[in-house]
Amino acid sequence: MSIDALYEAEVSQSEKDHHIPTAGAMTGHILANLKIHQEKLAQAVSYAKGSETPFLKEFFSQAIQTEIRLFDELAQVLLDESEVIPTTTEEFNRYSMLEEHGKFKYLSAKEWLVAAVKDFDTQNLFITRAIKLAEKEDKPVLQAFLVQQLGWNNCKIRELQAFLGHAPREGLEEDDDDDD
Repeated sequence: MSIDALYEAEVSQSEKDHHIPTAGAMTGHILANLKIHQEKLAQAVSYAKGSETPFLKEFFSQAIQTEIRLFDELAQVLLDESEVIPTTTEEFNRYSMLEEHGKFKYLSAKEWLVAAVKDFDTQNLFITRAIKLAEKEDKPVLQAFLVQQLGWNNCKIRELQAFLGHAPREGLEEDDDDDD
């Protein structure tokens, strides 16, 4: 098969997998979210201002390093499962559910910290779905990795919320309450 034919088959399978969805497709979203989140955190480290900036720079710099490692390790798990991973900027932008923008550089450090809590929580939506799909598809290695990632995200949410003086889930379940 030609390169074009191979890529066309990949895109076709990816579209099908994202509509079903599969654990691999859902994990592609997780990879894209990690990649975009790294960039958002780096933007905050460069531009945040306010009394919370020293905490933000240390916390976000450590988170970036962990997310780089998580991305690389999770990509390897997917490849070991014979899944295709997103590798281009266009794919990361298409599959990520995190919003990035140049105007965010003008946020205060506190606004960045609140946004990071929400971004970790958004990532968890995809992680919990992928865990269930991996279990259903009998992919225990992927499932175990994602459970660990969920735990790390939950820890980051708790730590950020504590710094902000909030309970761990404060401000994150408001949309759920509106549905009642």
